[in-house]
Amino acid sequence: MVSIEHVAHKILTYIPYVLVLIDMRYEGVKCGKDGSVDNHMEMGKKLLAAGQLADALSHFHAAVDGDPKNYIAYYRRATVFLAMGKSKSALPDLSRVIELKPDFTSARLQRGNLLLKQGKLDEAESDFKKVLNSNPSNKEEKEATSQLAKSDELQRLVAEAHRSYGSKDYMTAAAQLEAIIETCVWDVTSREMRAECFIQMGEMGKAISDLKALSKLKNDNTQAFYKLSTIYYNLGDHEMSLNEVRECLKLDPDHKQCFSHYKQVKKLNKQIQSAEELIREQRFEEAVSKYEAVMKTEPNVPQFSALAKERICHALSQAQQGARAVSACSEVLQSDPENVSVLKDRAEAYVQDEQYEEAIKDYETAAKHSENDHEIKEGLEKAQRLLKQSQRRDYYKILGVKRTAQKKEIIRAYRKLAQQWHPDNFQDPEEKKKAEKKFIDIAQAKEVLTDPEMRTKFDHGEDPMDPESQQGHHHPFHGGFHGFQGFNPFGSGPFNFKFSYN
Repeated sequence: MVSIEHVAHKILTYIPYVLVLIDMRYEGVKCGKDGSVDNHMEMGKKLLAAGQLADALSHFHAAVDGDPKNYIAYYRRATVFLAMGKSKSALPDLSRVIELKPDFTSARLQRGNLLLKQGKLDEAESDFKKVLNSNPSNKEEKEATSQLAKSDELQRLVAEAHRSYGSKDYMTAAAQLEAIIETCVWDVTSREMRAECFIQMGEMGKAISDLKALSKLKNDNTQAFYKLSTIYYNLGDHEMSLNEVRECLKLDPDHKQCFSHYKQVKKLNKQIQSAEELIREQRFEEAVSKYEAVMKTEPNVPQFSALAKERICHALSQAQQGARAVSACSEVLQSDPENVSVLKDRAEAYVQDEQYEEAIKDYETAAKHSENDHEIKEGLEKAQRLLKQSQRRDYYKILGVKRTAQKKEIIRAYRKLAQQWHPDNFQDPEEKKKAEKKFIDIAQAKEVLTDPEMRTKFDHGEDPMDPESQQGHHHPFHGGFHGFQGFNPFGSGPFNFKFSYN
């Protein structure tokens, strides 16, 4: 086992060497400081020329840290920031260059250009004038003169835009601000004013574009996010509204306007999402109730009422509530007659209500606005088949049942009608003859609608009892009474009928 004394002795032996190394390192830093900065500057310059901006920036950071009074290091770093599109970071570096070397005209000219883009016209003009008074090169003089003239013109436009805005001539103000922003691309004040002009003009898409730019140009711009959220809300886009108001609250959780608006948007968004989930689960009546709640939550924004009514129309159509769906869809189409989704839903509702001609009209109208929609094509073909079918015999109508009727309901209707129209109930020859025909129709209807295969054919526009439709195929009632194959529909007289309610 190694003794403590031995370890202590070894450590004491190395201490002098450690002290020498530390001393040498200190001297190296002390003596090599300027050389290190020069190395960083040279490497940064090479990397900048090669387009490796991030690496170049690291070296210029090191150069600035090594020599805080090296104006060239600041200037080079500003150049990299500008190349990276980080003008906000470049501006302090250019100001530091001018502070260290006031006669550095290139830095002052670049700062003037940045200030011009930010809409700080007075400060920009000051820089351009100082460039002209400091023996600039011909190129610098030409640029400074041009930019100074541009700044003067912009000052005039800004004054005019403010006058137009003050007199509520928003269209003129927006045009004047457009000319300003072409040069002053980072001018927060002009963009805020133009966004407000667009809002007053009802140009919400353009207002959104400006407000999104403002949310990036100005730090902690809660007002821009709040305005974006309210615009999206009034356009009926609850999801985008919720996203923007959340951005506002990230910056300021106690923002009163944003928090109040957030509660309203969140409630509405939740109701709409719940309603859509109910539709996906085919719980259509519950979905209708949920969308009715949406209209109560926000009765003042027409877009949400329109959305709710459109989705109620869809839910009722899917629920096979033909008459109610037609009424709901028609209300939407009064204000939005080219709404393809609603036209399709109402067409389907008309089919359910057996108003085939109206269904065909809706499908044809929808097809004009959505030519390649397969649902429209299939729906139109179905409505046309059913119209043609309805002009012949409609077995559902004969039994007085809906197209969605179950087998038990069909048999119950058949029994009731068979008893009512049994020929033995009629004595008058003409009435008996009429009853015989009616009774056969009832029997055929029962036969078709209780046989899954025949019913499917009938639902697709083919009459299993029609010789032409069957194209020679056998069907049970072909050939009148004698075609019942031993089953005679009449229980007295010459027919010897044994009545069956199967």
